[in-house]
Amino acid sequence: MTVHKHPSCGCCGLWIEHMREAGFEVDARDNTDMAAVKDAAGVPHALGSCHTAEVAGYFIEGHVPAADVLRLLRERPQARGLALPGMPLGSPGMEHPDGIVQPYTVSLVLEDGSTREFGRHPRD
Repeated sequence: MTVHKHPSCGCCGLWIEHMREAGFEVDARDNTDMAAVKDAAGVPHALGSCHTAEVAGYFIEGHVPAADVLRLLRERPQARGLALPGMPLGSPGMEHPDGIVQPYTVSLVLEDGSTREFGRHPRD
């Protein structure tokens, strides 16, 4: 997995550690022009977050849990990738010291740019 992140982003480093703990080999690359990275990966502008990863032909945008990435790689849907817009509190890399987790939804971005729900957290 290759992760593109801004050099000053701390939460990106925490997400990278989450992915490594899940068994991913991660090549972290600092980049000051993240808009160009996202455009090249095919991330829709409205779904942007702070870092963009690439794995097995898919993009992973934002603080997507490793379990969702593993499911994506297992199922191999026809899609561009997964996206978690923004930086929801409690998502991997955005943990709160009091354990607060804002509900969030990971979207599967289809080839035509449309989306469908892929994962809901915390799970119902």
